[in-house]
Amino acid sequence: MRIVVLAGGIGGARFLRGLKDALDNREAPTTTGTEITVIGNTGDDITLFGLRVCPDLDTVMYTLGGGINEEQGWGRADETFSVRTELAAYGMQPQWFGLGDRDMATHIVRAQMMAAGYPLSAITEALCDRWQPGVRLLPMSDDRVETHVLVNEGEGQRAIHFQEWWVRHRAAIDAESIVSVGAADAKPAPGVLEAIDTADFVVLPPSNPVVSVGSILGVPGIREAVAATTVVGVSPIIGGAPVRGMADACLKAIGVRTSAEAVAAHYGADLLDGWLVDEADAHTRVPGIEVRALPLYMSTPETTEAIAAAALDLAGELSGVDTGRSTR
Repeated sequence: MRIVVLAGGIGGARFLRGLKDALDNREAPTTTGTEITVIGNTGDDITLFGLRVCPDLDTVMYTLGGGINEEQGWGRADETFSVRTELAAYGMQPQWFGLGDRDMATHIVRAQMMAAGYPLSAITEALCDRWQPGVRLLPMSDDRVETHVLVNEGEGQRAIHFQEWWVRHRAAIDAESIVSVGAADAKPAPGVLEAIDTADFVVLPPSNPVVSVGSILGVPGIREAVAATTVVGVSPIIGGAPVRGMADACLKAIGVRTSAEAVAAHYGADLLDGWLVDEADAHTRVPGIEVRALPLYMSTPETTEAIAAAALDLAGELSGVDTGRSTR
């Protein structure tokens, strides 16, 4: 099988780990040689202290490569912050975004390769050579795309980087709009459209539908390619609230209700074929989309694997592809 997953950060990375576990526990030879291509969001990327930070790509890489801080879901395990402390002593800004010492090594390698002229896709491949995530990880684009948020704090409108809104302000300032700067002129990274075109199906994990999956779909050509294949999504909303993070603030900014039904309708029946919702949202009905309900909290590796297995089963049913039978 060939599977493509559009992934943001923590939710996407943990789902991917569950997907790999689910495939490992399926009957061979159906899943033997299965290829997973992950198209990662780069709209969250930001330049700090002269280093290009790619939070979502790195979270997927660290999670699948065994280097993630499991408790917080991002950053490196066993991290230290000596450089951060020294930068603060010099009064360097920003101080609201903390780069750990181990994590900073990744960004230094990326910055050096960028300075040497390598595109982000080649840099990501080189970084993955160390971590061996077991998937092919591609940025959505080699072009610079950044998500910015238009806010009004009483002194007029101003645009701030998504990371400042999300990390510094915890999305507490109402967003008047969310803009993907550079997306309109961006091109899909090498291999992205080819992976989608040859995929048996595409999976949308429970990543933020606006600034993660939405940013990927906003790169010209990607949504059209995805819509041409079988697509199964996992709702990031349970019982009218985000599973984690502040996706509700993002949905409010684009005028979409915080519900599993509204998010599916936002994606559209032209894109989604199947939609997994939590049992709390079993009443969800969206014309043209097959909806299935099951427990969706990724609270343990076992529950996460079960969610991924359900996505595989539904994708196989809708696409006619034999995804194998679980041996658990």
